[in-house]
Amino acid sequence: MSPRAATATGFAGFPPEALGFLRDLAANNAKPWFEAHRATYEGALRAPMLALVEEMDARLGRIAPELVGDRRRSMFRIHRDVRFSKDKSPYKTHVAAWFFHRDVRAGAPQDAGGGTGLGAAVHGGAGFYFHLAPGDCFAGGGLWMPPRPALGEIREKLATRHAEWEAIVRAPAFRRRFGALDEEAMLTRVPRGYAADHPAATWLRYQSFTAGETLTEEQATARDLPARLEKCFAALLPMVRWINDALGLRPAERR
Repeated sequence: MSPRAATATGFAGFPPEALGFLRDLAANNAKPWFEAHRATYEGALRAPMLALVEEMDARLGRIAPELVGDRRRSMFRIHRDVRFSKDKSPYKTHVAAWFFHRDVRAGAPQDAGGGTGLGAAVHGGAGFYFHLAPGDCFAGGGLWMPPRPALGEIREKLATRHAEWEAIVRAPAFRRRFGALDEEAMLTRVPRGYAADHPAATWLRYQSFTAGETLTEEQATARDLPARLEKCFAALLPMVRWINDALGLRPAERR
């Protein structure tokens, strides 16, 4: 294994064969091929990702103690959920990790349909996300497509405290780093129960509340990735905490 892979002392970057494995998996997405190359997956992707989760958990303990990385729960499964998908390819062609509020821990994350959403419903609240794939590496945070009850709670807070939200997501530093919020599945009209001219009308149309930044392959596999993610996550923390407050999930001063 490359010396850049995970070591006993912590995260040392993803080795060169990590992205190569994912490229080859995209062309050979079948169980026989995967099993023949499982050792590469375990050594070049899974082990470094688990080391990254541990490193980020320690860093989050300093900047956002209520958010955690968990070796058993943070890394997304490589297996796709194909039950409701026309695409029956068994494996994802990316690896990812989710850092979540400690009060809503659940089972190992599995994003629906093998997608790449920020904040799978399995963990409930808003958090941080890292995604590694050939030509598609990024880090972000927020809450992706929350279930209806959670979405309703966020909308209720937006309706009465939208000025706070705007101060966060329209802040010059936030806009320079992340641009606008992701507009996936944004409604064309204000949801039922709110006036069309409501002061928060634009925000009430959102069904996801996520933002992030693109990483190069070199940045996403480098030894200094944890420091880069820490800066990204710290910049997203006010947004993440605002969403979690709407869901009754509180910040913490210490672990």
